[in-house]
Amino acid sequence: MRGATLYRYSVPMDAGVVLRDQRLQRREGLLVRLCEDERVGWGEIAPLPAFSRETLDEAQQAAQRRLRDWLAGGEPPDDALPSVAFGLSCALAELTQRLPETADYRKAPLCSGDPDELFARLQALDDKVAKVKVGLYEAVRDGMIVNLLLEALPDLRLRLDANRSWTRPKADSFARYVNPALRPRIDFLEEPCKTRAESLAFAQHSGIAIAWDESVREADFRVRAEPGVRAIVIKPTLIGSLTRCRQLIEQAHQAGLEAVISSSIESSLGLSQLARIAHWLTPHAVPGLDTLDLMRAQVLRRWPDSALPLQTVEQLETVWRS
Repeated sequence: MRGATLYRYSVPMDAGVVLRDQRLQRREGLLVRLCEDERVGWGEIAPLPAFSRETLDEAQQAAQRRLRDWLAGGEPPDDALPSVAFGLSCALAELTQRLPETADYRKAPLCSGDPDELFARLQALDDKVAKVKVGLYEAVRDGMIVNLLLEALPDLRLRLDANRSWTRPKADSFARYVNPALRPRIDFLEEPCKTRAESLAFAQHSGIAIAWDESVREADFRVRAEPGVRAIVIKPTLIGSLTRCRQLIEQAHQAGLEAVISSSIESSLGLSQLARIAHWLTPHAVPGLDTLDLMRAQVLRRWPDSALPLQTVEQLETVWRS
């Protein structure tokens, strides 16, 4: 006997969270609960505003259609909207015990703000891998701060993310302020320029390795080894089902590239599942899951060592059940 329920959650965000020039005041999403006989599986369906192509209402409508098919004995197809495909595939993987329980709770801390605060936070890390957003200020300033951090902490490795915010001249001005001897300790710079061609040319000219992020979600993207490219970033909520994510990870590894599981600001339930996926499919790469502190509450499952309050299932809104 099969059963399915959709719940809706809404969590207040820290005031400073801005996505592509719009402030995100609340993180909202759906949790799906599947039951079959005595087994239960959970998943999260949470389109990210300004990044997902589907809205939450569209995702809910699509999820209800897919769940009706599942209740009738079918299986949700992989071609659903990305957030729906990912959430349903996680719930099914939990239900069938295909999603391993062991998780990789390491995270590359997301750093921003005052350089002195950054220095203190990074100095305290055991595994000194951190992520710094660049492109929010002047490229020269970003270059100076990155250089300062690498110079001050000799065992630090950085992942940088520019979100395609730079023209090629601005990217070059960033690189000019990073000592060439320190550049190898930049693990990668995600999508520095507005086009892939400019980003590739920048990598080859500067010697700073790059990673594909937004490009991975574009229809014409193909995983392949290219000079200057070190990694691809996998954001399952924006990409799709576990099957699709696994295909991309396998293709990356075959091409000699690193694959990094990364958050789309999911709730603690979604983050804990991403940590399990990271341990399962990318065990040698530190995942990018340092987004829970952007929220003011956890949902359903606790993240280790987080003191944020927990929203239980009784506090969630039931939006559909069958």
